[in-house]
Amino acid sequence: MKRPERRNTGRVPTQIHLHRQSRTLAVSFDDGRHFDLSAEYLRVHSPSAEVRGHGPGQAILQVGKEAVGIERIEPVGQYALRLHFDDGHNTGLYSWDLLYDLGENADDYWQDYLDSLAAAGYQRDAGDSA
Repeated sequence: MKRPERRNTGRVPTQIHLHRQSRTLAVSFDDGRHFDLSAEYLRVHSPSAEVRGHGPGQAILQVGKEAVGIERIEPVGQYALRLHFDDGHNTGLYSWDLLYDLGENADDYWQDYLDSLAAAGYQRDAGDSA
């Protein structure tokens, strides 16, 4: 599965809002772009070592996250958020650059995730979608 690149976008959020009912994080940036990122999408693309691994080829495919929610968001300095998911995961720091990249490339990253699930023989719950 492709992992979001760590790149400097230079973009800064102007507004961040957690929609608990729809399990979506809405992020608007200083260039006018706006992204609605599902909790599942954010969880399976967590930048934590638990998900990404400690080196190339060590990423762990996340399954069964269709119904995951975000309990709370915590600012980290002036550069990132820590997302506290209701499955207990909270170790990834989502930098502004990562959030922008996840939004900008959501279709490609999501399709790659779905392809990886299929290759692993896992089928998502059809009742939920990212």
